[in-house]
Amino acid sequence: QITTVSGNEFLLQSDIDFLILDWFHAIKNAIDRLQKERSCTSRNLELKLRRSSSIELLNSLDTEPKEPKPEHRKSLIFRLNYSASDTNDRSRVKSRLKKFISRRPSLKTLQEKGLIKDQIFGSHLHLVCEHEKSTVPHFVRLCIKAVERRGLDVDGIYRVSGNLATIQKLRFVVNQEEKLNLDDSQWEDIHVVTGALKMFFRELPEPLFPYCFFEQFVEAIKIQDNATRIKSIRSLVKKLPRPNYDTMKILFEHLKKIAAKESVNLMSTQSLGIVFGPTLLRPEKETGNMAVHMLYQNQIVELMLREYSKIFGSEED
Repeated sequence: QITTVSGNEFLLQSDIDFLILDWFHAIKNAIDRLQKERSCTSRNLELKLRRSSSIELLNSLDTEPKEPKPEHRKSLIFRLNYSASDTNDRSRVKSRLKKFISRRPSLKTLQEKGLIKDQIFGSHLHLVCEHEKSTVPHFVRLCIKAVERRGLDVDGIYRVSGNLATIQKLRFVVNQEEKLNLDDSQWEDIHVVTGALKMFFRELPEPLFPYCFFEQFVEAIKIQDNATRIKSIRSLVKKLPRPNYDTMKILFEHLKKIAAKESVNLMSTQSLGIVFGPTLLRPEKETGNMAVHMLYQNQIVELMLREYSKIFGSEED
């Protein structure tokens, strides 16, 4: 899955490993070329991209070099007559803006007054669960129920993308803590619901499989003996924080139901692994092993779906 700087999203999918690697190398080469072309960007572009406070940006306007423009005689006379008052007006406006920005209330104050709601998308999983006093986010449960009611038989469920504008609208409703009814006609396209659920997991600051567990899961999936491999992954899953474990369990149970309808929806455990692998687990820092990691990510999800009862079941099972 690729997200561009303009917000467009593309999902490239194949069951053929070497074809996926070809795509990855082609995209990486294109990104490398873009980075070289952008190495000589102007200061104006740097100013736009730099993370600064609003006051810093206002101050920077004073020192920004201005390119002289050719002027007609009438406009020059007008500017000479009114330049003094115009400068004073601009200084007053800038001064008022600085005072307004410096006096603006803090994010905490706005949240306490209810003007800014705690975000669901983009928040840490444990914070969402603490806020809701649960171990599985309410939004995740709602999406799973909606998909199981009307999406199990849909061709390409979770693989096919929904309308991005509608998904963003749903995201906004969830973040504003408005009463959500996924059976409402505006969410009738089940691909919008699945797209929003994938976006929720994709936007977690730390993925469902925490960063500190990533390498351990990769090493576990490399184990040749199948019984030992399953036992190792089961052991890692049991060590996860409670919100991660409970959310993972309910999600994989749901995806197992999707895979059970493979003859109708054409979504095998392998297909679901390709879709959810990079979304649910990824390294904290991308390295040159990204293509190899991608294959392991898919394999981990696929194995956990195939061996769900052994990984999430009780010791007696």
